[in-house]
Amino acid sequence: MDWIALDKQWLLAINGSDSVFLDSLVKTLTTATTWIPLYVALLYVVMKNSDNFRKVLLIVGCALLCVFVAGSLDDMIVKPMVARWRPARDPEIGISVDIVNGYRGGRFGFFSAHASNTFSLAVFFALLVRSRLLSIALVLWSLLNCWTRMYLGVHYPGDIICGAALGVLLGLVFWKVFQIVQRKVWKSEQ
Repeated sequence: MDWIALDKQWLLAINGSDSVFLDSLVKTLTTATTWIPLYVALLYVVMKNSDNFRKVLLIVGCALLCVFVAGSLDDMIVKPMVARWRPARDPEIGISVDIVNGYRGGRFGFFSAHASNTFSLAVFFALLVRSRLLSIALVLWSLLNCWTRMYLGVHYPGDIICGAALGVLLGLVFWKVFQIVQRKVWKSEQ
């Protein structure tokens, strides 16, 4: 089976619409600053439920590492090395891709940093807070972010799937880092 051709077909099925309202909404939803209230709410939950400031710093540090590692791996290593065109810039299908407000993203799109960032945070905070409602909300937030990237024509579904998989892995890794550091800190205080 030709996975690349299938990836392109799926993208063209998901990409864009004829709705100016939906285009504007999607462009807003894909912007990091739109989600600042969510990040502030997560920080509030952490601060409200943490018994000391060092634990809050550790949680914030691990969350920042999730995003930093995912973004750095993507932008500095994987995208330049793999060099897979974003759909909107792909010479083969770029003309068929709906472009919203002229936004095409950078040259290369494999893998999606949006997918890896949001899924790493979703997994990390789902494991940290252990609330079914919060976990579902964070996964839905991640999926919404992933869909916006395909709608805008800046990522193929394969970019999203690989980015999400890496995000889940990083969320698990930094949850484990959090547990190990926390255990060592509390052990040394006793």
